[in-house]
Amino acid sequence: MRKPAKKHGPKAEMNVVPYIDVMLVLLVIFMVTAPMLTQGVKIELPKVAAQALASTVEQQILTLSVQADGGYYWNLGSELKTEGQTDSAVSLEEMTVKVGAIIAARGDTQVYVRADQNAAYVHVVAGIAALQQGGVSNLGLITEAPQ
Repeated sequence: MRKPAKKHGPKAEMNVVPYIDVMLVLLVIFMVTAPMLTQGVKIELPKVAAQALASTVEQQILTLSVQADGGYYWNLGSELKTEGQTDSAVSLEEMTVKVGAIIAARGDTQVYVRADQNAAYVHVVAGIAALQQGGVSNLGLITEAPQ
């Protein structure tokens, strides 16, 4: 006697449809969450050399310089000076105390911050934060023109 032929025999193929579904779900999840992971603000800085603004009011100017090793020194006078120094401080705490005393003596002091190009960003920001806590409300940054 002869066996009837089977219409559906065993198959050795793998069913990949569930794997494709899982892959598509993961792709959608990554596409939705990837833009949320980026943090920060995109800005475009001007590409022109800035000119110094003329000051009509006689005010005291303090130029704070941040050295590459994290030290601070400053120059105090009636005009913006980048050469020389009036006083210096080795640590942030010492600078905060000394500059805070200058600001407390004369509240309308204009403060400019300049930093060595090799100075760590954390030292510059810490100096600005210390100035802000010391009562500085008028602050500017000094850069050099590209050569």
